[in-house]
Amino acid sequence: MSEKQLLHFVFGGRVQNPQGYEFEDLSELDFVGMYPNYAAAKKAWRGASQAKVDDACYKYVIVHIHRLMDPDHDDHQH
Repeated sequence: MSEKQLLHFVFGGRVQNPQGYEFEDLSELDFVGMYPNYAAAKKAWRGASQAKVDDACYKYVIVHIHRLMDPDHDDHQH
């Protein structure tokens, strides 16, 4: 039996403050991709983040798309 698909989206960009999530220029966001589970998304996030490790104002995030698509489903597993 295959694992249930739990979509995750990875993207990043320069933020105004390294402590926050307000991006400087939305037209310059780096859309890394959509992934079928958290493990795959985390691997992509780690690779993208490590590529920009020298820029403290560049931040990548993982968005749990499956939670947005089905907010009533209480699945907070990674």
